[in-house]
Amino acid sequence: MNTRRDFPENFIWGSATSSYQVEGAAFEDGKGPSIWNEFEKGHTAIMDNGTGDVACDQYHLYKRDVAIMRDIGFDAYRFSLAWSRIFPEGTGKMNPKGIDYYKRLCDELLANGIEPYITFYHWDLPLALQQKYGGWQSRECVKYFADYVAETAKALEGRCKNFFTVNELLGCVDQGYLNGICAPGLRLSKKEHNQVRHNMLLAHGMGLQVLRDIVPDARVSLAENPVFFTPVLDTPEHVDAAKRAFREVNGHFLTAIMEGGYPDSYLEAEGADAPIVQDGDFKLISAPMDFLGLNIYYGKLVRYAPESEKKYEIFNFDTSSELPECSVIFQPAVIYWGCRIINELWKPKEIIISENGLSNMDLPAADGEVYDIFRIKYLRSYLESMSRAIRDGIPITGYLHWSFLDNLEWGSGYRRRFGLTFVNYRTLERIPKLSAKFFKELIRTGRIA
Repeated sequence: MNTRRDFPENFIWGSATSSYQVEGAAFEDGKGPSIWNEFEKGHTAIMDNGTGDVACDQYHLYKRDVAIMRDIGFDAYRFSLAWSRIFPEGTGKMNPKGIDYYKRLCDELLANGIEPYITFYHWDLPLALQQKYGGWQSRECVKYFADYVAETAKALEGRCKNFFTVNELLGCVDQGYLNGICAPGLRLSKKEHNQVRHNMLLAHGMGLQVLRDIVPDARVSLAENPVFFTPVLDTPEHVDAAKRAFREVNGHFLTAIMEGGYPDSYLEAEGADAPIVQDGDFKLISAPMDFLGLNIYYGKLVRYAPESEKKYEIFNFDTSSELPECSVIFQPAVIYWGCRIINELWKPKEIIISENGLSNMDLPAADGEVYDIFRIKYLRSYLESMSRAIRDGIPITGYLHWSFLDNLEWGSGYRRRFGLTFVNYRTLERIPKLSAKFFKELIRTGRIA
């Protein structure tokens, strides 16, 4: 009998979702509108005029979903809270029906041996805060975020100890406030946009601080998707070039958090457009985290370039191989190099892969099963890369697959299916895919089959 393990016995396995993408019940039980409920009204905002009104209806079907998670063998489920479900106006009086839903979800998870991993902000800001304050353009929004985190943590009464403050700073800030392709759909000036970036960093820091104060055994991080880099060759000069590129390109987010200030390269590049930083901001922003959540999908290749001023050259995406059947770039090595570079730069206590996965057009076959063989190919390759990182001593302690369910993939609507579980959006039927069975065996044995 083969008893070899690719992952330690105490490794954390699970999956992830976000409130807007799976919950539905968009206006039920006192929930207020979010910026996505408003953004989706735009004719071209979401493909096929999709909305989050129903999504996967996890709000009503959470017990069914938890039963599937239990069968697969999850240790953890990462989900986000809809801020406007708990505080319909973003502040003021808490909505009891909203917080009760999250209490029931946590209780159901815990009763089935699954640890809740809560994300406080996954892009769905209460619309009232956007309309009144300009959302994350204002430090008022940051203050209300801290209040929301504090009051919600108190109300959950110890049901959760693992938290992510915010999800993907790059995605929600740059796509929502600069490029206009995500809610709230703004195209701010460079200086205004940089201030939003800073305010989001501050939200993370303030959220972390209040969780430390309120939940005695809290484990807190953020789930970040920095721009990852892979050296063209595993030689000292190319590895050093990839590390320099990573630190500089991510200077406005992850580097600032991990080093307690913006690197000189970022401040010099932004000049007069650099954000305003108040006294004490970086004491909050750079407070030590208990682990580091990384959303890893793909990266860019880097070479040592002694002829350039930066001493590195970043190659474009079109130099990377892709799976033709899928809509994401296939770069398994990035999960190794992303974690290795971060570990060598900053030595985080732990790393949890808070997202990694593949979108594909998975549909049931004639026998009713969903044979998502490309996802299994993807998982095998990425998990082998992650196993290599663990063997090299990088402290990766968990992996949360994106996503548990097929869901509303933001502007791409319902066409892109990331789930281990197929969702029939008409009937809301759930069908665990072949990849869910692969994942179940992986959890059971600790081996990549």
